[in-house]
Amino acid sequence: MKLNTSCSDGSDQRPALSRREFGQIVGAAAVAATLHGANPARLPAQAKPAATSESLVKQLYDSLTPGQKEEVCFAWDYQDDRGLLRTHVSNNWNITDLSKLSVAGDFYTKDQQALIRQIFTGLYNPEWHDRIFKQLKDDTDGAPFGKEQSIAIFGKPGSGQFEFVMTGRHLTIRCDGDSTDHVAFGGPIFYGHAAAGFNEPVGHPGNVFWPQAQQANKLYQMLSGKQREQALVAVAPQESKVEFKGKTGAIAGLPISELSADQKDHAKGVLKALLDPYREADRTEAVKMLDAQGGLDACRLAFYRKAADGTSLDLGDDGEWDVWRIEGPSFVWHFRGVPHVHVWVNVADDASLKLNAKG
Repeated sequence: MKLNTSCSDGSDQRPALSRREFGQIVGAAAVAATLHGANPARLPAQAKPAATSESLVKQLYDSLTPGQKEEVCFAWDYQDDRGLLRTHVSNNWNITDLSKLSVAGDFYTKDQQALIRQIFTGLYNPEWHDRIFKQLKDDTDGAPFGKEQSIAIFGKPGSGQFEFVMTGRHLTIRCDGDSTDHVAFGGPIFYGHAAAGFNEPVGHPGNVFWPQAQQANKLYQMLSGKQREQALVAVAPQESKVEFKGKTGAIAGLPISELSADQKDHAKGVLKALLDPYREADRTEAVKMLDAQGGLDACRLAFYRKAADGTSLDLGDDGEWDVWRIEGPSFVWHFRGVPHVHVWVNVADDASLKLNAKG
């Protein structure tokens, strides 16, 4: 598998279930049965599972005409000048030609547009839907959903190997039904927000993701002087450099394993805040993969003083660090808050994956 990153400012057929969907459905059925005193083994076989983003991708794929498939459907390992297109990620890009393949344009039927919206919202925690749509609106000058976003489908949904990718400004989100082994979120993802213009003021008013940084900075305030010296790193790495370093690679920052019990509890709260926007299945999978590589204790926390060009990364010189990162052998969550929020995420359970990051 290759990781590519870049930085620039209608069918009624029941879809096949992925491993993730099957587990979710069986687990939910068992819980419901227990609550009502029923034997899970005797649940009615004809009960129709709730729709998931994966099953909706299958519905969307089945509804596409041959002409539509030619434009937005690709082989699993399709490559172009961006490399392996399925794994490409950037802060501002479109995976397919926005000028003619915009989700809100006339390329898709109204029913297909509704399916795409359902797929998209299904990938997020329902409590975050309003905030996610605020971010999209702010970052596209108020454009309606879909106008500035495009999609692609790799592989064949229902075959056991497929991935749906949706992109736009400050957006790369994936739905793969566990087709991509060892990787959370189906591969690297990106989110961001410029709530108050390109150059956000101190405090990032209205930025839906800034509370994540505030949580991290509360942890910084809990550190001792010596711990702060370890956590503060002179120069930040290029934001899109999120390839894995493994267990033997040099990772800057303060080892989370060296934190006190109360500090570790707060670090867990930071991780929870980072994962909170996403659906439960992806949150669970990401934690499972992190745990496979040693959990948070195998990670380091870093706050960065300056960019490579010498620019201060403490906006307003207020001691609230705007750029920071949690990094482990196969876990990278890089939060950049200057001049506005960019966040790069790459999570797996196997640090030996050969990744090719492009900055």
